Amino acid sequence: MASCGNPIADDGALMPSRPKFDKGKYCIKCKLNLGNIVIRHAVYCRDCFIPLVTVKFRRALEPHVNANTGTSKRPKLKASGSLILGFSGGLGSAVLLDLVYKSYLAGHPPTDENGDPRGGINHPRNANVWTTCAVCYVEVSGAFPEAHDSTEEIRSTLASYANLEFILLRLEDAFDASWWCRVTGSSDMSQLALELGKDGLPTEGLILARSSNTLPPKDALRAFLTALPTSTAVSRAIQILIRLLLLFTAQSRGASHLLLGSSLTTLAVSLISCVAQGGGHAIREEFQEHWPPGSSSRIGLGGSVRVVRPLRDVTIKECTAFAWWNGIRVLGRPGLMRAIAGIPGLTKDFVVRLEKDYPSTVSTIARTCAKLEPKGVSVGECWFCRRHLQGGLADWKARISIRSHPDPKVAAQLTSPSPTLCSVPPEQAPQLPSLDTHLCYSCVTMFTSRSSRKLSSAPSLVHRLDTPLPRWVESKSTGVPSQEAVLVSDNGELWVRNQQSEGESRKSITDFLLPDH
Repeated sequence: MASCGNPIADDGALMPSRPKFDKGKYCIKCKLNLGNIVIRHAVYCRDCFIPLVTVKFRRALEPHVNANTGTSKRPKLKASGSLILGFSGGLGSAVLLDLVYKSYLAGHPPTDENGDPRGGINHPRNANVWTTCAVCYVEVSGAFPEAHDSTEEIRSTLASYANLEFILLRLEDAFDASWWCRVTGSSDMSQLALELGKDGLPTEGLILARSSNTLPPKDALRAFLTALPTSTAVSRAIQILIRLLLLFTAQSRGASHLLLGSSLTTLAVSLISCVAQGGGHAIREEFQEHWPPGSSSRIGLGGSVRVVRPLRDVTIKECTAFAWWNGIRVLGRPGLMRAIAGIPGLTKDFVVRLEKDYPSTVSTIARTCAKLEPKGVSVGECWFCRRHLQGGLADWKARISIRSHPDPKVAAQLTSPSPTLCSVPPEQAPQLPSLDTHLCYSCVTMFTSRSSRKLSSAPSLVHRLDTPLPRWVESKSTGVPSQEAVLVSDNGELWVRNQQSEGESRKSITDFLLPDH
């Protein structure tokens, strides 16, 4: 409490305490109704709060709808492709589905509440922004034996929304060759794997090999997650698998937009968690992502997809109140996912507790991270998470990392070569490139970070010599030669046939090209 005078001589010298609600008990917008909710020290009634959330949603989404806005200040909204909503059953995705359906998909009458014909931006012809809309759900119960399959609950929740296509994906589809051939049109059935060391974890060099035997997709998923060293790595790997399953599905179906229900609170959690796990180079892609990262789409796939989070200005408290007052059914996410969250779980607990006492800090986190830019340019694309790859990563890790072990016997066991995993003889096996030079720092940390977990507590799948990788880490995308491209000449020489891009071909013959002038 501050003083402007002598409090002993003057009773009015003490400054009055600040009111709990900055603008009083009445709604800050209409000034008539008593407030029902407090958002960042501002009071709103129910009648003003629901349109406020809708305005925030449309303000965050509509600038990214048109592929080219042109010169018009108020262009007609028309997307170049279809729409896909990523639905998890949680609070944010349920609110996002309701807002999208009521704003763009539900039939609008030709007249307003007063009986007057609608016009301008409210005209019914402006409602058809996307050609079709589909709701994509990724079931993650296959990753854990004791998890519950929530597919039927999701179907019943979506039954109240008409004219929506339901797309069911499973987490193990990332290791399913049939799904990969369906979304990409690729006929390559080979699968790459990571060599495991003596401790059942991937080796330091992340050595690639041909998978020694083919596991069913669910067993391959569990073998992959089991080989990861920490619970944080498992949580991050599941998030990457879900994200890329949605992206590949959206691109294969010709979708122009993929909407995710990340609220402002969830976005702040993902931003801090991304930085804590070494993903600062791709911090801006947590806000909005234009996929694929390159200027042109990949061979065999559709066009580019815009990943938009329209609820990035709506807090989790606002989403809860909006869902309660509109009767939106929220299933919630599996408790098992929250139990193994690791760093994301700790970050979520911290941000949620911080938001209760200091609600403005969450938006401060998002605004501060939005100003960040990666240092340096990207040199490619990470083979695993398919995000931008920063340059100079190997040199930087060599300067700061300690790769020696104090016990000579343990160091000799860790550095001893593993038996070859390729089906061809060792003398004829092609030299596969190391994976660590083609991964971003966050993915390298995910594979190589060590923990105090005992090997005996892990399932028996860790005793395999290799761990399978998702299908998008395959020969055509990584440039790894397939078995059909390996030729052995009559004199015993090994020839490996690689397909070069236009830039690589021009670089190899640049000394023989004549100048343009």
